[in-house]
Amino acid sequence: MQSFKNKQKNEQKISMKLNEEIWNKETYDAWVQRFGEPREAIKKIRKAPSKNLSVLYEKFGDVKGKKIMNLMGSNGSKAIALALLGAQVTVVDFSEGNQRYAKELAHEAEVKLEYILSDVLSLSQEHLTADYDIVFAEMGILHYFIDLKPFFDIAYKLLGNQGRFIIRDFHPVTTKLITSRGSTSKIRKHKVTGDYFNTSIEEKEVSFIKFLDQEKEPRKVLHRNWNLGEIVTAIAKAGLVIQSLDEEPNLSSEVFDKGIPKTFTIVAEKT
Repeated sequence: MQSFKNKQKNEQKISMKLNEEIWNKETYDAWVQRFGEPREAIKKIRKAPSKNLSVLYEKFGDVKGKKIMNLMGSNGSKAIALALLGAQVTVVDFSEGNQRYAKELAHEAEVKLEYILSDVLSLSQEHLTADYDIVFAEMGILHYFIDLKPFFDIAYKLLGNQGRFIIRDFHPVTTKLITSRGSTSKIRKHKVTGDYFNTSIEEKEVSFIKFLDQEKEPRKVLHRNWNLGEIVTAIAKAGLVIQSLDEEPNLSSEVFDKGIPKTFTIVAEKT
């Protein structure tokens, strides 16, 4: 058992190191291409910060005065929205490009944002303060971990008593089971081609690459897709008490994949 755990730790270190190197290349440029310069992007966030939080908004409740940690918070758009709503927000992420974009967003929004440049699993003891009201992560997070327990253990250590942990991510039915083909909604077809119980580590193209020059060299990262049972179990084993699990359809206007779960949101508490 000990040798297996050591093997997992070594695999996680290798995976995170590779992923960190990729996410430190061109991410700032990718967000500029996707959202525009921070001085332009902030206009949309400022206009409707609650809308920018999507389904997470109702899970947070009133955030005014709350201390919130955004794990792997990327370009900071969710954190800035929360700060505009009156929260005290900290982001942890290992990408310098993400940090730069987030800090420029905060400057344009005229809000305070603490940004810790670190691998989330390497947070120092001084940051594990056990006094956060809310700790959250969202969209394309869990597949970067070879073992989920250390990630959820970090969330537990950050939270104060009665603190709330929220994770929203892509649904395993979509990421592990179903393949979609076709360029438009009228011809898009879905097939069950995957293995829901597959535990292999796979090389995938990094998500931000689609916002950059397509002639650039492909950027590959390592993924381990988890099924819903594994995620729920790992959260419970970290000592967090699950309050709700919502499975969500595609929230866009497309109807071709109606009835297929696209995302999920879990709310858990530290009791």
